[in-house]
Amino acid sequence: MSDTPTRRPARRGGRPGRGGTGPRATFGQLLPYIFEQRGTLAFVIVLSVLGAAATLAQPLLVSQVITIVGESKPLGLLVWLLVGLVVVSGVISGYQHYLLQRMGEGVVLSSRRRLIARILNLPISEFDRRRTGDLVSRVGSDTTLLRAVLTQGLVEAIGGSLTFMGALIAMFLLDPVLLGLTVLVIAVSVVAVVSLAGRIRAASAEAQKRVGDLAASVERAISSIRTVRASNATEREAAAVAENAQGAWRMGITVAKVSALVVPVAGVAMQVSFLVVLGIGGARVASGDITIANLVAFIIFLFMMIMPLGQAFGAISAVNQALGALGRIQEIIALPTENQFDRSVLPATTLAASAVPGAASVEFAEVHFTYRSTVTVEGVDGEGSTESIVETPVLHGVSFTAEHGTRIALVGPSGAGKSTTLNLIERFYDPDSGVIRMDGVDIRALERTELRAQLGYVEQDAPVLAGTLRDNLRLNAPDATDAECSAVLHAVNLSEVLERDPAGLDAEVGENGIMLSGGEKQRLAIARALVAAPPILLLDESTSSLDGANERMMREAIDAVATDRTLIVIAHRLSTVVDSDKIVVFEHGRIVGEGTHAELIESTPLYRNLAEHQLLT
Repeated sequence: MSDTPTRRPARRGGRPGRGGTGPRATFGQLLPYIFEQRGTLAFVIVLSVLGAAATLAQPLLVSQVITIVGESKPLGLLVWLLVGLVVVSGVISGYQHYLLQRMGEGVVLSSRRRLIARILNLPISEFDRRRTGDLVSRVGSDTTLLRAVLTQGLVEAIGGSLTFMGALIAMFLLDPVLLGLTVLVIAVSVVAVVSLAGRIRAASAEAQKRVGDLAASVERAISSIRTVRASNATEREAAAVAENAQGAWRMGITVAKVSALVVPVAGVAMQVSFLVVLGIGGARVASGDITIANLVAFIIFLFMMIMPLGQAFGAISAVNQALGALGRIQEIIALPTENQFDRSVLPATTLAASAVPGAASVEFAEVHFTYRSTVTVEGVDGEGSTESIVETPVLHGVSFTAEHGTRIALVGPSGAGKSTTLNLIERFYDPDSGVIRMDGVDIRALERTELRAQLGYVEQDAPVLAGTLRDNLRLNAPDATDAECSAVLHAVNLSEVLERDPAGLDAEVGENGIMLSGGEKQRLAIARALVAAPPILLLDESTSSLDGANERMMREAIDAVATDRTLIVIAHRLSTVVDSDKIVVFEHGRIVGEGTHAELIESTPLYRNLAEHQLLT
């Protein structure tokens, strides 16, 4: 069994901690995503200027039409010019809408690419403490909210601001008194919207956090559906997921309530402004301070000013919701990648040519390692939460050497540190102290890509990826030929799998390899490591799911491939151990014995006891 401690448990139901929404993003962090579309953005702004000009010209033409009609003069081409401006304004608006949608999709694509690249390069420790569903939610729903920045107000508000300013200037020229009263009403509405902006951002961030909790609970239930069904736990799991869905719904309602306060503000401002202009303006027409044509033009400009104001209010709501989601995205983007996480001060180097062609040596020298996990403790009734770091020491001064071209077996009770040893060789983690060397080179001085090119690793319960047989085999060797793929499948006794489907290497294995048996999945995982023929093979209980006949065939296949290669295997059965060049016995993170099978039977009581029971893990 794996000796990797269980990390932060998935929160089921209840209310997430108040501090769990992650850092809030700033508008400055949003700008790089927008400016990636700067070419289209510039064109949209030009269209906005043209659209604003066409829109602002219309009230002036209407005023001219009213004046000419009042004087009983012919309109001539004035009406057709007005119609033309309306059509041009509509065409510009439609094309601008398309460009905004396209820009929004571009922003979403860019953010998803950046986020996916960062997630897949995070240190393994981040995956230990984060829930898969929450990470998926950030790629899906959080990035989608960035689209709203462009499609629901921001750029339209930029164009609308031109209309707003143009209308403001025209209204000042028509009647400064009416304009002053209008601005007073609008100022009050602006203050109200700005005061709500912070609440929208906080509520949106919490809502996205709840969606992440929901996605995590759904992923947990679906990925374990067979166990859930077999345990008669379907209804309990459904209730737990529904509780998370309820939490997401509640926060969605909160966002809707706060956002809904913004919507009537623009409407009320428009109605009050209209009534003020209509009442005071009518009195000023009666007194001769303004003509009825100018009053009509003023009212039209008022509507043109209120409309972009509504767009600005909508933009404030959309931007603050996007900033809440962007905070969750930036939380992941800001995390260091695996290579940045603990970049060694050791000078970069490369592996020297091995003394044994195709083989390499591995040496552990006084290696200590401790797992550090984050534990979340909920407050009373789910209110608030605190996080603490829990340290679990695993390895204590481990030293051993796997010489060139030898077979080393690691044995010991569950939790003794065997799987951790392989994880350290792969540099999923780095030791707290001590050194791990490959061919005499500290592996921290190697690029992880170069290091892992030397390793073939089959983890315990190695996953089979959804896709075809070929997809799985080429994961570690993308240039492998069909002949090489077929040969390795035959070598691990998977000929039947290859032949039972007419598609051959194109046969689908299903989600999590559901089309394969447990033993077939394990053999396919081993074949995936063997097809690249690396200098070092790391096998974590790789034959534990095989019956006797298949285990024998598998050992023969591994024997053939392991020739002139270094093999480190975590043993499950005595038959896997007895032929090893050296056996290393682990207990409680320490090495308590080292030698051949015959030597350890005599010298190490723990090994003798395990061997007597035929169970070495």
